[in-house]
Amino acid sequence: MPADVADSSHRVSPPVTSTRTERLERLSRARLYVCTDARPPAGDLAQFSRELLAGGVDALQVRDKQLESRAEIEALSRVQEETRRAGALLAVNDRADVAALVDADILHVGQGDLTTGQARRIVGQETLIGRSTHSKDQLLEADSDAGIDYFCVGPVWETPTKPGRAAVGLELIRFAAQHATKPWFAIGGIDREDRLREVVSAGATRIVVVRAVRETPRESAAALRALLP
Repeated sequence: MPADVADSSHRVSPPVTSTRTERLERLSRARLYVCTDARPPAGDLAQFSRELLAGGVDALQVRDKQLESRAEIEALSRVQEETRRAGALLAVNDRADVAALVDADILHVGQGDLTTGQARRIVGQETLIGRSTHSKDQLLEADSDAGIDYFCVGPVWETPTKPGRAAVGLELIRFAAQHATKPWFAIGGIDREDRLREVVSAGATRIVVVRAVRETPRESAAALRALLP
């Protein structure tokens, strides 16, 4: 019998779902947010998630465009066991219906996805909503939208995870640091410690990473977390 099956009866059950207030408190403390696909290179998805969370990750998003809905829900459920146990946030990308079905902490949407009002009709009021922004106007709009709880700013540098998306550079990070009133995360190409130091110098206190933690999740997450304010 595989080890992960043999000891399953001894695992501590994750706590029940969080309230909106609890989720907002976790968001306010969050500094390191990781996006991963469902096929990480270092172990299976549950093990990969455990390693990231042990390294200090505050929020985990499964973003895998190749997954059909049922497979995405199964992947998110595996990650959710780990995030609830660690007191971290689980985010769903784009799919409000999937976010509602798994009772995700966060629904993250892009500029071309559902409006805030449309998303709220599906996920309700307890789920946090984040939005991607790529310009000053988009940033200010997200900051003033009462239905949005946080936003991402980027990509700071061009990245293969967003092909064709032009880099916004550090100027938009400085603008966010001066004008944003909500929690916000710098994102895009922050895959080296020198780049992290640059975005922190520009005023960022929270980041989203993808590739930077894929090979050595616990060690890489811990190193990034140590450099964040």
